[in-house]
Order: sequence, then structure tokens, then C-alpha cells
Amino acid sequence: MPGVQTDVVATTDWPERAASLEFPAGLFVGGEVRTAVDGRVRTITSARDGRPLGDLAWAAAADADAAVAAARAAFDHGPWPRMHPRDRGLVLNRWADLVEEHRADIALLVTLEMGKPIRHSHDIELRALISCLRYYGGLADKGSGEVTPTTAGELALVTREPAGVVAAVVPWNFPLTLGGWKLAPALAAGCTVVLKTAEQSPLSMQRVAELGAQAGLPAGAFNVVSGDGAVVGRRLGEHPDVDVLTFTGSTAVGRHFLRYAADSNLKRVHLELGGKSPNIILPDAPDLDAAADTAAWAIFFNSGEMCTAGSRLVVHADVADQVVERIVQTAKGWSPADPLLADTRMGPLVDHPSLERVLGHLERGVAQGAQVRSGGRQALADSGGAYLEPTVVTGAGPENTLVRDEVFGPVLAVQVVRDEAEAVQVAGDTAYGLAAAVWTADLGAAHRISRALRAGTVWVNCYEEGDMSVPFGGVKLSGSGRDKSRHAMDEYTDLKTTWIRYD
Repeated sequence: MPGVQTDVVATTDWPERAASLEFPAGLFVGGEVRTAVDGRVRTITSARDGRPLGDLAWAAAADADAAVAAARAAFDHGPWPRMHPRDRGLVLNRWADLVEEHRADIALLVTLEMGKPIRHSHDIELRALISCLRYYGGLADKGSGEVTPTTAGELALVTREPAGVVAAVVPWNFPLTLGGWKLAPALAAGCTVVLKTAEQSPLSMQRVAELGAQAGLPAGAFNVVSGDGAVVGRRLGEHPDVDVLTFTGSTAVGRHFLRYAADSNLKRVHLELGGKSPNIILPDAPDLDAAADTAAWAIFFNSGEMCTAGSRLVVHADVADQVVERIVQTAKGWSPADPLLADTRMGPLVDHPSLERVLGHLERGVAQGAQVRSGGRQALADSGGAYLEPTVVTGAGPENTLVRDEVFGPVLAVQVVRDEAEAVQVAGDTAYGLAAAVWTADLGAAHRISRALRAGTVWVNCYEEGDMSVPFGGVKLSGSGRDKSRHAMDEYTDLKTTWIRYD
């Protein structure tokens, strides 16, 4: 019937569709799919069950060099930086249309390569990429320069010029969302881009790159290479023809990129790094059940593999038992399951090394005095995937690894406080500063606490809310770069002063 919305996820037989899916096999460099220079390939396995998906060309340093050379030529001599910004925006919008057209198959690639439930891949990950391309497609021609006051007979112009070749190194947990946050503003600004995918999730962005060429991106404007971070990522960090490097990932790797820049051409480096985000629930929260349910979502969504995951619950003693019990009960609805099933809420961790790392954190945390209130065990062990029960831990002291370190899994550490001042002190006792949240009906308390917390984003009576129009990034060990919003385009432009004497 006209006007009736169809639930694509619920009505699609995803395992059957996966059986006939074609997988990317090459690198996307210079506007075409290529084999690796040395002919190397890597077998990509599925997070769902560990089965091989196919062989993908695997880049070495020489492939990174080829991609940078293509981007350099496209920037220095190609049409992309010289197009009217409106025309660049039209290309980005056509690209969004093509991604929408192929949305189901791209979502399936995301689910198979990194384990995200298919509903989340289709309804959240792909929606985010499409929205991002359209946002920057619309923003591309909205920038303007300045004319500053001068003496008579002189004119000073301040313009924002595209910075050049951008290397974007992205993680596996949101391969398209985070990739889009970097490639779209860089391209909209007139830069050319080399994007390195994460080793665990290289397929979906390769497919998206092919659609970009169909949308009208000139050869070399956008290149995608898949390879080992220690080889390809390092080469991009050290490359003298890369003008800007943007990275989302661990703090440890972020430090490496700063060193690479210092040892090469002093390229600008924008970092969005780890987090250990506190979620503060006070007794006067407008709806304690909603706060508890959201706290569960904030740590169990995407299997806890989020830099903004609400991994620390900072809860007032007056309501701690009630809130924790609600979360424990809610966790039962997050039991891990096959990510290709339409009603699955939590899939596997991305791979078995990640599972072993999270279990190691749990083992050390318990040895340091924490108690596992629920979960904490591997699930679906015979599936071939790295599934873990949603986990709630209480009694962890301030120096416990589950409180201090980014676990990057579905593990919630509960910290009980007795007043607002202690809540602020405990929440702020972290080396990270990416995000935080506070639940209270007191507007004054909300302002006091949000101002006191050193974090790039503070949510009040919600969690993980946002829009393309607002910036995202952190402070302290969470980095200093900003993705999203018109501010992100500043990361990929240089201010130029042109002083004209005309009398």
C-alpha cells in the first residue's frame, strides 16, 4: 500500500543474502580497484562465526606510497580542489544516494566483518554514513572568508584553503560512521584523502569507495588501503606528502602518530582516542528506570566496543541497589546472539584476541577485589565467534583495572557515591575525557556538574545523543581533534592571508 513503511531488516533473510554476497577483493587507489604491489592477500574472516569471507588484497608500504601519490596528483593537478564547492557538494550527495541504494549489502558487510547486529548496521551505521555525506554535501559551499580593516589603498583577504592530502586511519568498531566523519568534511573542503581501514573491518569501506567513483569523485580524490597498522598506518604517519593525519583509535597508537609527524614533515595530527566515560545517576533523576535502562544500553550497545561507552556507573548510594538491580535484569535482554538475526541486540566481540583481552581485564579486576554481579563468561563458545555475556561488576576500587582502563567490551563497573561533590570527584578521576552523563531533575546541579567535568561531551538525562551539527571529540588522553559539525572542516583547511595594495 502507498505510504506503508516496510521494516527492511525484519523482512530480509540475511543468512540467505549473505550466502550470495560478493566481497571486495582489491584496494581502491587512483579511481580503480587494484591488487597489492607485491600480490599479497589476506583471508578476511567473519566475526559472526570465524568462517572465511574471502581474500582481500593486503597493502604494504609501497601501496600506501601509491595511494598517497594518487591523492597528491589529484590535489596538485586534478579538478577536485578547483571545483566550485557547490559541485563538490553535489558529488557527495550523489554518493549518499548510491550508498542508500546499496544500503542492505553494505550493512551486511559491516555485520559480517565486525559482528554488529544487522539492525544496528542497517539502521544506525549506514544511516550515519548517509547523513554525514549529505550534511557535508550541503555544507560544502557554505564557507566564506573575511575582509579585514586596512588602511586606504590596501585590502586584506583571509580565506580558508584546502590543506592538501589527508590520511585518515579509522577503527573497526564503527568503520563507516567514523570513516564518514573524516572523509566527508575533508572532501567537502577540497582535500584529497587516503583512508586506511582497520585490519578487522576492511570490506565495507572498500565497497563504499567504489560507489564514490560512480558518484563522480575524480581518480585519486578518495583512496582506500587495507593493511597492517604497523606497516601501512606508520607509512602514512611518516609520509612527507601527507599534509594532515586524522586518527580514531587507542591512545597508545595516537602517541605513535604524533611521533611519526614529529619525525617527518610536522603534519597536523587530529586525534580522537579512548575513553572511560562516567554515567552519573543522582537520586532525583527524572525516571530512575529509564536512567538504569539507558545505562545498560550505554555499555552493552555494540558489545561495549565504543570509545564513548558508559563503562563507569557513578550512582548515589540512596538509589544504588535499585539502579544496579534494574541493570542486572535489563542485561538479560542483551544476551549475545547471531548478529544476522533481526532481533539480536548484541553480537560478538570483533575477534577472539579482543575476547581474551576483555576476559583478562575481568580476571585482574576480580583479583583486585571486584565482584561480578552478572555475566562475565564467554557465550556461544561453539559458534566460532567471540561472544561474551553482558557483565556488571561491583566493588571495584578507584585503582581497579575495570575502573582505570578502557576495557572495550560489555563490562560495567559500578562506583557508589554519597553526594554531588563525591560524584564529580569520582567521575573526574580518570586520565580520559571523551564523554560523560548526569541524570538529575535539578537544572542547577546539571549545569554545575557538566561544567566541572572535563569531557568533550556531557549528556544530561540521556546518553549518546547527538547530531551531525554538533562537534565530537575529547580532552586529556582522549585526544584533541573534533569530528562532525562545521568545525570539522576547520581541521582540513589552512588560513591564508592575501594582502593587496592597489593604489
